[in-house]
Amino acid sequence: MSWHSGFDRRRINGPEESSPPVFDDEQDANEASSSKVKLTRQGRSPQDIRPIFLQPGLINQANGSAYIETELTKIACAVYGPRQGKNTAYSENGRLNVEVKFAPYSCTRRRAPMRDAEDRSVAVAIHQAIVSSVRLELLPKSTLDVFLTVIESDGIEGCIAAGAVAASTALADAGIEMIGLVMSCAAAIVDDEVWLDPTEAESRSSRGTLVLSTLPALGTVTSLWQTGCMQPTEVFQCMDACQERCTDIHSVVAQALQDKAAKE
Repeated sequence: MSWHSGFDRRRINGPEESSPPVFDDEQDANEASSSKVKLTRQGRSPQDIRPIFLQPGLINQANGSAYIETELTKIACAVYGPRQGKNTAYSENGRLNVEVKFAPYSCTRRRAPMRDAEDRSVAVAIHQAIVSSVRLELLPKSTLDVFLTVIESDGIEGCIAAGAVAASTALADAGIEMIGLVMSCAAAIVDDEVWLDPTEAESRSSRGTLVLSTLPALGTVTSLWQTGCMQPTEVFQCMDACQERCTDIHSVVAQALQDKAAKE
């Protein structure tokens, strides 16, 4: 008995010549890739930020707390302290700890309950944004703990910006001595245009993103977090646009704190 040397009886042999299939969904996605971002920007101009809902004092067990919501970004923040540091060397300045945790259901793909590098990078960015506003010199050998839980995420830039605002609001709600409220706003370069408060889809389609944190009452910058490829002129354009919106956000936060104080 003889058979062709290239024939395998144990497998289903395909044709000698074949071509990869072309799906309509892939073709439509490639054609709409350029217009996809513009569709997500409907109802909002490039210089507009998403509506902000802010509620201080939401967590009764904490010394101070705040809940912030900007459409698909939802973050709860709790502040505990100042507390006496145990088994630590004496320090003239207090210590500020920031911890960020993403809920498993906060992203499109379910996250592991354990902390990862993304949690730590967001926590470091928020810590850098708010630490210079807290008068730690008045809290010797004390510790302030700031815990942020991301309930829903719509991009890392939005989490950093909203998290910094929530953390500063919670610190003010706890009665911590501060030199001013920290406000934060994100921007992205999409098609050579500055888009403020980008969503996750818009950030992915951008050439670069930037998160600016400021003290509007003093006109100073506390932190600048930038990724991607941006020209120096574009960086300054994003900073100017973000600084204007930080002033608007400052009014929202101040009004929310005043309303809570009036209720008490």
